[in-house]
Amino acid sequence: MRTAAALRARGHDVLTAALLRIETDPDAVLGTGPWGAVLISSANAVRAITAHPRWREIGAMPVFAVGRRTAAAARAAGFSDAMSADGDASDLVRLVAGRFAGRRTRLLHLAGENRAGDLAGDLAAHGLEVDTVVIYRAVAEAALPPAVETALLDGRIDGVLHYSRRSAEAFIACVQRSGIQVPRLELRHYCLSAQVASPLIDAGAASIRIAPVPRGSSLIELVGPA
Repeated sequence: MRTAAALRARGHDVLTAALLRIETDPDAVLGTGPWGAVLISSANAVRAITAHPRWREIGAMPVFAVGRRTAAAARAAGFSDAMSADGDASDLVRLVAGRFAGRRTRLLHLAGENRAGDLAGDLAAHGLEVDTVVIYRAVAEAALPPAVETALLDGRIDGVLHYSRRSAEAFIACVQRSGIQVPRLELRHYCLSAQVASPLIDAGAASIRIAPVPRGSSLIELVGPA
């Protein structure tokens, strides 16, 4: 795992806990198009579309991705033209709206079942039509890995990195099922954005830090060296 390796290189001991299990939908109905481009806000969508029967057709289209890592995943999967908004959903809206300004264009958004914001609605305000297709879903795990739960109970974890609102919500639910009160956890929560931090704030987390830009490297910089 890239994040764990980067943190270990900075001298940290790292435990990993995948709290969301990704399920793809190879039978997702994409529609008829035609589309001017594909919009992708997660590398999970890239993995899902490569397993779809219409992958060759979709893979030949230009891609607009929310961030560098997602764009890189698209290129690695076989998309020849993948552009990054290098930010969050609002940056993606600006990039796409700027590229297709004044053009009547339909776009295909390959999305997860649970989404923050309304990409199609935001782009509709710029005169762009977006077909949103759910091609994967993130299913929350019911419990923390035993080693992670034990380390939390023993107070041996100093910080937790949160990359999405859903994973933060899953973390809170798992912690509460373990009988741990979130406000009593003596650790720091490092969040990719204010939106990711929101459920932790609501749960009463005592120490929260938010990356200055919604990028994995920025989050790692926020943690700093050991």
